[in-house]
Amino acid sequence: TGSMQPTRIGDAQAEVQDRILVDKLSYVVRAPERWEVAVFTYPLDRAKTLVKRIVGVGPEELTIRYGDLWRRDAGDEWEILRRPRAVMEEHWKRLDEEEPLDSRWLPRNLPAESDWRFEGRAITARGAGFVSFRGASGSITDGYLDGYPGSLVPWMPAVGKESDQNPVGDLCVSGTVTALPGLVALRLVLTEGSRSYRCELAGPGSATAADTSLEGGAFATPAADLPARLPFRLPAGRAVRFAFQNLDDRLELELDGEPVLALELQPAEDQTSSVSLALEGEGADLAELMVARDIYYTTPLSEPFVVDSGHYFMLGDNTQDSSDSREWRYVIFERDGPDGAPETLRGNWRDRENPRIVGYGAPEGPSTYLVDEWGEKHWFARDEARRRAPVSAPLVPRELIHGRALAVFWPLDPVRGIWRLKWVH
Repeated sequence: TGSMQPTRIGDAQAEVQDRILVDKLSYVVRAPERWEVAVFTYPLDRAKTLVKRIVGVGPEELTIRYGDLWRRDAGDEWEILRRPRAVMEEHWKRLDEEEPLDSRWLPRNLPAESDWRFEGRAITARGAGFVSFRGASGSITDGYLDGYPGSLVPWMPAVGKESDQNPVGDLCVSGTVTALPGLVALRLVLTEGSRSYRCELAGPGSATAADTSLEGGAFATPAADLPARLPFRLPAGRAVRFAFQNLDDRLELELDGEPVLALELQPAEDQTSSVSLALEGEGADLAELMVARDIYYTTPLSEPFVVDSGHYFMLGDNTQDSSDSREWRYVIFERDGPDGAPETLRGNWRDRENPRIVGYGAPEGPSTYLVDEWGEKHWFARDEARRRAPVSAPLVPRELIHGRALAVFWPLDPVRGIWRLKWVH
């Protein structure tokens, strides 16, 4: 199904159905761990095997706030859940995969003496200037097809999917910069509601102390592991890779793949956002520019989920189109069995799918059709059973988890340029 897209693709209409290699040995010697992509028997319909990401490991409580996942031990304070780097690299959703950069980065108040040229994902900047991603015309939102490989986008049906309904504040801007000798500074700015977060990289032409720094205003506090200021200036004539991100209430700067600066942030309820960059001085060559957004977990919850010991809470990476622990519920019917004793039937509640009414034209009238939790099928007259209120059933017990997804190895479709060969993180 589409619940783990784009990490795993499952779409019959697009004719792309990933096949995965599953490791069934690791969980023999150790317990499943948070963030692993697990293969398990679906507790609400044990005839089915599902693949989801483990986000909750009992005993603990979970909730969703501002599109992020939070956890706590019973009675403690809430803390945001932060993912390992490999998982985060899987979750970043590139926003302009196939579109030309000059339609995404728009100059604002470019000085007349400056000469900025856009080609592909590169900017040749001579002189000072300021550009904004998408012209800062509106907040970055959770577009349904964000992050999909460009070769798949034309084949993926998006009609009817929830899209662009939530502003997303967790963003990353990355690329390479080759500074000219007279570059004074490269400034990267991320906004989140009324807040503005700035990263300034000193250039070789800086006349002041050559510090590279992060600024988060009154909402930022020092990180425990990295400084917020570093005696560093960009070298002239050498490309330096950079990535500046606001992720899970933490600002971070990477240079050449290594985290060097960080600040902790207070949570922001307003997630409206924008990205911009500016150059001061002689200029620079910018290449491989990319903006990406984080998953925005939908369905904010007013009450936390309680994850019992020995149980797990599962979410799909495609939060807009995933039947996962957030919504799993039993539908329950009570009726008299063949021997007259009370009988309870319960199954996976799926709107207009299970249960459903069939046989409208039958002489005896319509019947209720139900697939129970063991995969057994039942038909009964509507007046033979009493339907009870649905019961939430969000957890997967340890014994139903069989393995973890290691890699996607199929399909290969050279005609459409689709090569599904990748590790699953």
